[in-house]
Amino acid sequence: MSTANSRRTALVTGASRGLGAAIALELGAMGANAGVNYFNSGNAAEQLCQRIQQAGGHAHAFKADVRSETEVARLVGEVGQVFGEIDVLVVNATGPQPFLSIEEQTWDAYLDQLEFFVKSPLLLLQQVLPGMKKRGFGRIINIGSEVFELGNPRFANYVSAKGAQLGLTRSWARELAPTGITVNLVAPGWIPTERHANATKEELNSYAATVPMKRMGIPEDVAKLVAFLASDAARFITGQRFSVNGGNTLA
Repeated sequence: MSTANSRRTALVTGASRGLGAAIALELGAMGANAGVNYFNSGNAAEQLCQRIQQAGGHAHAFKADVRSETEVARLVGEVGQVFGEIDVLVVNATGPQPFLSIEEQTWDAYLDQLEFFVKSPLLLLQQVLPGMKKRGFGRIINIGSEVFELGNPRFANYVSAKGAQLGLTRSWARELAPTGITVNLVAPGWIPTERHANATKEELNSYAATVPMKRMGIPEDVAKLVAFLASDAARFITGQRFSVNGGNTLA
């Protein structure tokens, strides 16, 4: 993850735990400056940075609400002050994901998801884009979900926002392809993290039974793919959706 002159800088949003933390760890291990964004879990973010540093990497925690235009501008500026301009942007932050029947759903329930999966990516990209264009290099990696392909019931608020996220990924990829900036989306299946601490063994087993590989994935499975897409080796790959779900969306 290093250039001839300096390490590249990566910002991972929502990186204090779960998939975001695994991604930041992997990018740090590859030699990137790992910007660990968090909103509520400051202690967890600092502990993650310590893990990256103890392994010989470089990391710093940055608090910001990535749904706020003002805070996103401040976040990108602070990363620039600590590490330099951002080369790799991993859009991972998310919020509550309530299951709601059609009768229970409101427009605000949809807007809550669009704030994370459409508004936040746009605000972040607009802040990092000038520097990426200037350098002729950039990696935008959106963390999506298999739910758009599966159409999970009682989840239309989340599923539709994930569909919109895939759409903007494809449009941005075409627009930015001539500039040396790639835009891709990684779509995990259900990979248990801290968010799923209350999931029952029966629920986990029921999901795993539907997966062709007959098991659940782990956060490192997602992190390894993100790290590849962030690397020079992925320079000719853009506009793609990559499923990390043991073949669960083969059909």
